[in-house]
Amino acid sequence: MRSEAARLSDPLAGKRILVGISGSIAAVKLPLLVSALAKRGAQVRCVLTPSAAQLVSPVALASLSRERCFLDADQWSHTAPRPLHVELAEWAELVLLAPLSATTLGRWVHGLGDTLLASTLLATEAPVLAAAAMNTAMWSAPGVRANWTQLQAFERVLPLGPAEGLLACDRQGSGRMAEPALLLLALESLAYRGWRRDWQGRRLLVSAGPTREWLDPARCVSNPSTGRMGVLLAQAARLRGAEVQLVHGPLQVEPAWLEGLELHPINTGAELQAALRQLQPGVDAIAMAAAVADHRPARPLSHKPDKAASAEAMAAGWETVPDLLRELVQRRCGQQVILGFAAHSGDVLPQAQAKFARKGCDLLFANPIDQPDAGFGSPANQGWLLGPGDCVERIEPMAKLALAHRLLDALLERLSSGGEG
Repeated sequence: MRSEAARLSDPLAGKRILVGISGSIAAVKLPLLVSALAKRGAQVRCVLTPSAAQLVSPVALASLSRERCFLDADQWSHTAPRPLHVELAEWAELVLLAPLSATTLGRWVHGLGDTLLASTLLATEAPVLAAAAMNTAMWSAPGVRANWTQLQAFERVLPLGPAEGLLACDRQGSGRMAEPALLLLALESLAYRGWRRDWQGRRLLVSAGPTREWLDPARCVSNPSTGRMGVLLAQAARLRGAEVQLVHGPLQVEPAWLEGLELHPINTGAELQAALRQLQPGVDAIAMAAAVADHRPARPLSHKPDKAASAEAMAAGWETVPDLLRELVQRRCGQQVILGFAAHSGDVLPQAQAKFARKGCDLLFANPIDQPDAGFGSPANQGWLLGPGDCVERIEPMAKLALAHRLLDALLERLSSGGEG
């Protein structure tokens, strides 16, 4: 169930979303996506190219969207006072173009308006999320690559290149359309932050999820972190143009949310420490969102003992896991900007202020873990953002993706000022 705060702040509720579908077999995934948008309260209209209409039923799309589905045959009518492509272009607040085929890509970048979808794309001034999908060899063709490069420079367009995987043509490689769960996330991101790629050329390192400190091969010390906050922070940065490295413990998130990120899976605090040391020199900013265990057994067992031996082993001694955030600050490279996270119960702000002073990071986001719409596993979060000069900003309950964009804004502001307070 989505929390009340997350539901009320859904950026897609009430939005007028035009879904353009072109001729790729990935079109068969669109009916469920259209249904998901309608269930979230969006107003959805669909436009199909002639080849797309052979792959997915216009009747099904009309039924799922509760709106008429538009085809090329509908473009011109002597009874319509205005051209349909202009009406649709002006109606839309967001446009989802998925799948984007090689043919529709070519028409779009070269300014051809010979189909209803092509002319609508030329006429719209709404942000467009364009998700490419095609055969691997087609995606690699020089003409397609040139067109895709040209699309990157279009204003109001958020292009999503295809992912690796097994394609419908039995090829293994790049060409698979981004999964619907990622398209929904990208649409939300467009609604929150717009199409501007203000992190272009920046490199961000994010840690996410819990660590596990093993007592023996069967049992460990961990926490309820799902990794949602860190993963959304990483994906939001990628959608804004950043090159993102994600170091993560065991995650409980949509697998599609990991597409396009460079992944570095870890389990223990020691593994996280090693990964951070390796990756820190190559990035401009770091968001330390992982929930790291504070302590670990001094002598973990190599076998699973019985209960009596297990109790004896646990009483044998513990050691403190190194302070990884403090280490990042001490190894800071140049003007690197570092964001820390703090999860507390009770009176959070004084604890966060004390931690901020100890750690020495540039920014610290602190959230309660004993309040609704906050903390581990919640789709929403709230808390305080601490910055230089005793700056404290209260963050009211909001969806974690919205919070991710707010934190990215704060990081980018610090980067743009050279890390100066």
